[in-house]
Amino acid sequence: MNEDALREREALLEARLARIEELEAQALRREKAAKEKEKAKKQVLLRLAPTLWDDIAAWAEEDFRSINAQIEYLLTEAVRSRKKK
Repeated sequence: MNEDALREREALLEARLARIEELEAQALRREKAAKEKEKAKKQVLLRLAPTLWDDIAAWAEEDFRSINAQIEYLLTEAVRSRKKK
């Protein structure tokens, strides 16, 4: 390979590297925004009957979710179902 070809190849690789670094920066910004959005969730105090808690806990375990995530999932599905009507 001659020197001009090497310079051209190096320039292409530098451009690729710059693009990869920009994509990484974009991904980090999106991840940070998603984390901030998660933190912005509203907290509620919810009182449940022990039997309902046990049923939700068992269901959550089957679905590999935390109890909180299971309750959020169920509420989200209920709202989606209602919106479809």
